[in-house]
Amino acid sequence: MADADQASKSWFSRVFDRLWTVVSTLYKAAIIIGFGFFLVTLWFIWRGPGVAVKVEDNVALIVAPSGAVVDRIDIDPRWALVDQLAGAPPPQTALRDLITAFERGAEDPRINFAVLKLDDMTQIGLAQSAELIQAIDQFRATGKSVVAYSAWYDQAAYLAASHADEIVMDPLGMLALEGLSRYANFLKGLTDKLGVTVNVFRVGEYKSAVEPFIRQNMSDEAKQANLDWLQDLWGRYGVNVAEGRDLAPDAVHRFVETLPEAMEAQGGRGAEVALQAALVTHVETLEAFRSRMKERVGEDAEHGSFRQIHFHDYLAATEMQQQSALAASPTPAWIARVVVQGEIVDGYSEVGVSGGDSVQELLMAAQRDDKVRAVLLRVDSPGGSVWASEQIRRGVAQLKAAGKPVVVSMGNVAASGGYWISMNADHIFALPETITGSIGIFGLLPTFENSLQKIGVTTDGVGTTSLAGAFRLDRPLGANAKRVIQAEVQRGYDDFINKVAEARGQTPDAIDAVARGRVWSGEAALDHGLIDAFGTEADAVAALGELAGLDDWELVEWTEETDPFMLLIKQFFGGLSGLVRASVIPQSLMQLWVPAERIVVPLSRFSDPRGQYAHCECGVAVSSRGGF
Repeated sequence: MADADQASKSWFSRVFDRLWTVVSTLYKAAIIIGFGFFLVTLWFIWRGPGVAVKVEDNVALIVAPSGAVVDRIDIDPRWALVDQLAGAPPPQTALRDLITAFERGAEDPRINFAVLKLDDMTQIGLAQSAELIQAIDQFRATGKSVVAYSAWYDQAAYLAASHADEIVMDPLGMLALEGLSRYANFLKGLTDKLGVTVNVFRVGEYKSAVEPFIRQNMSDEAKQANLDWLQDLWGRYGVNVAEGRDLAPDAVHRFVETLPEAMEAQGGRGAEVALQAALVTHVETLEAFRSRMKERVGEDAEHGSFRQIHFHDYLAATEMQQQSALAASPTPAWIARVVVQGEIVDGYSEVGVSGGDSVQELLMAAQRDDKVRAVLLRVDSPGGSVWASEQIRRGVAQLKAAGKPVVVSMGNVAASGGYWISMNADHIFALPETITGSIGIFGLLPTFENSLQKIGVTTDGVGTTSLAGAFRLDRPLGANAKRVIQAEVQRGYDDFINKVAEARGQTPDAIDAVARGRVWSGEAALDHGLIDAFGTEADAVAALGELAGLDDWELVEWTEETDPFMLLIKQFFGGLSGLVRASVIPQSLMQLWVPAERIVVPLSRFSDPRGQYAHCECGVAVSSRGGF
């Protein structure tokens, strides 16, 4: 009878019933999850902060990054809660925490030496590694040693380890160096099969972020431009390692090119190959390593290892001392640290992206706060929405107009929109390993008229002008519509180079010569006048102190306050659309949707309401994998 009743209902009624069932189920699940989260929160409150950590005399400082090294911790609260309950290592580690641990440990007589443990680090950028290397060098300059340990090393882990006094590897390990590359998946064949027409408008022959949608391979211009900055960065990698290991500048490159022969000669023993190349200093098991370290600081009988303190515990213990010292001294001025990390999108920031509205509001709050005397803008972004980037740039300009200096510290990537938000700063610092430039604009508008025809849907009608209905996604984009969009994109490019020229004290023609979407290494950017100097974040802060005329200051993390519970609920309901889609979309359409997702997901990054983007597909991940 129930089947008969269901069959008698209209298609709309059946869809509504299924949708209501899904929504009702999710609502009940949200209540259960919310109650569980409430109980867990109460448990953490009841448990309290735990026993205060004491830093004992004559211990090793364990600097052990886990997950991805980032400029700002930015974690989905759902997984953060799960990881915390499970006792898993954090999925992200703040670069500032690693550097601060080395800085404090260098002056602390209780710290004998430091161990850089890299087994759990999964990703770190080249510029971040360069900043970490500087902190290691400064630690060693005080007469204390650094020992790097990992069972095996790839490029991310090894670059960070290369400036240690000792580099230890397991006998079954390997030094997996391969060089830098830039490859991408090209979707033109898929868009053709699905009938999706991707209309592209761009200025600059090197603006290659759109190529995956309109080509089946990388253009010659993109190949040459990418190879240029990749070679710059690979050269810097070799120089950094050579300086740390006292080797020839081409030692790393020769190691990679001769690796097949060396592996065969050593019977596949990669650790021995690295040892013979003088790229590691010790090949030993973890047990042997622990025994050797016990000789330096003694044994921790409770844990069966050498005496040590993890850098998280060390920072927590020494932070109390830092706060006590600050409380005893006059209140210093504030330098607000604002981080733009990930793609720049329209609206508000979410996990993994920076929203134009959110960052602009942070800058305006810093402008209004009398305690804030200057602003550090830390940028690690390939750009994104032109409108969102312009919002942030205006915030920087308004801060300067209010008499509060702004200095930019570029991280791994500050390209396209990442450069747009930086150009008006009083001073721009980057590292030779930074990826920047990519001054260019493109527009992207897919239409689905052919896709709809594949499932029997056509579009027809009338309009009062030649542009009426011309921008519908179910119709081909007409010639007049294309002219309008191209003119706007051209205007956006002209605005970009004119703003850069004014900010950098150059002519628009001079900026155009190094723009057109071309990506540059930090080294090349300095030669072209796109940045002011090489320097770390610490150098940028010191410059801000001088610009603001400050003798004493406190660097304050300037972030928006977020309710973790509401963020968790928001993230949970963010998956509703996928569940609803699976429940109510007819199966006949799912065959079209599944491959279409491969196009929709990349396109979803482009959120500018005007359809214009200053985005650079120029990231080069230097990845590794993931207590003694």
